[in-house]
Amino acid sequence: MTGKVEICGVDTSTLPVLTNDRMRELFPLVHGGDHIAREEFIRGNLRLVLSVIQRFNNRGENVDDLFQVGCIGLIKALDNFDVTQNVRFSTYAVPMIIGEIRRYLRDNNAIRVSRSLKDIAYKALQARERLMTEHGREPTITELAEKLEMPREDVVYALEAIQDPVSLFEPMYNDTGDAVYVMDQVKDEKDADENWLEGISIREALRRLGDRERRILRMRFFEGRTQMEVAGEIGISQAQVSRLEKSALSQMRKYV
Repeated sequence: MTGKVEICGVDTSTLPVLTNDRMRELFPLVHGGDHIAREEFIRGNLRLVLSVIQRFNNRGENVDDLFQVGCIGLIKALDNFDVTQNVRFSTYAVPMIIGEIRRYLRDNNAIRVSRSLKDIAYKALQARERLMTEHGREPTITELAEKLEMPREDVVYALEAIQDPVSLFEPMYNDTGDAVYVMDQVKDEKDADENWLEGISIREALRRLGDRERRILRMRFFEGRTQMEVAGEIGISQAQVSRLEKSALSQMRKYV
């Protein structure tokens, strides 16, 4: 993406950059219906769209598509921007562009989310904004569920369903050196070194037992059989199975 000069037929190297003073001059003209001023304003902020879509360059999406969706967000930001507020246009526009791209990615995600779940999630997001305005803090899931009069589990499930998937190769940190990726922060508990070593120790300890004790432990702990079932198959009493099992485990603890 970063090496591409032409996007949607636009030579990005020739895009102009508007100064804040020029944008302030154009705002009344744009809102007054001047199409030439509107085109100049949009073209002068296309670099803003380019900077935003860099955040999504690991999603495997077509760059031209993202650029066009980002331009829609830019136009919406221009149409809704309140010039009376003491806010820079870029500060207002960037979240609008990001939101438009995220909606596009959600709607075109291979993992389809049902319309009912999306509706619940969007209602929860709206309720979240209202509660934040009322209380000045992030609301809890319980508060959202009470506001929507829905079970807490349904709200959690709906919000999780609309989350954008993250690539394992998404960079999390880069300080001029090697980047730290998401996959570097993911831990597989099942394949941890300590589990691997523990498995070796258990196998070694099992080899030190007699055939009958090893068979009893395998049936009890690897096959999930009861002591009565083991006793019936081996041909001894349940009490003998219990005694042999305890003795075998005691021996194994010396080696593990």
